[in-house]
Amino acid sequence: MLSPALLDDAASLLDACRAQGVMLATAESCTGGLIVAALTAIAGSSDVVERGFITYSNESKTELVGVPAELIACHGAVSEEVARAMAEGALARSRAAIAVSVTGVAGPGGGSAEKPVGLICFGLAQRGREIASESWTFSGDRTAIRAAAVAHAFAMIRARL
Repeated sequence: MLSPALLDDAASLLDACRAQGVMLATAESCTGGLIVAALTAIAGSSDVVERGFITYSNESKTELVGVPAELIACHGAVSEEVARAMAEGALARSRAAIAVSVTGVAGPGGGSAEKPVGLICFGLAQRGREIASESWTFSGDRTAIRAAAVAHAFAMIRARL
């Protein structure tokens, strides 16, 4: 799962964060901690990676990062609204300057016409800035979708630096 290209991307992102004195936090659902795993696979990452929340279940989204249960009930766990709340909650519960969140349908099952396999919603919260969110539909098998989500999360963080 952690390809050499993804690890190179992680190392580059760590260097960029380090240069700006930025610490990161994550709230991960469908990636199950792969964002943090890729970053912490690089020696010395502890000066950038502040913490990661694995919020795979709806209950964990509420309990660990404070996503209102009503928000999940109204929009579904796979939504930009929930992704924004996840990122905001991770930022509020950490010392990080930037928090990224990921929630989606990695497959192979679980998709629907409205929320197909490959749909990933991202959130990005940064102290002093508006929370951003976006959704992408990636193709491939579960491994490819999750790897694409990690790479996109890195790109979102890099764009904010």
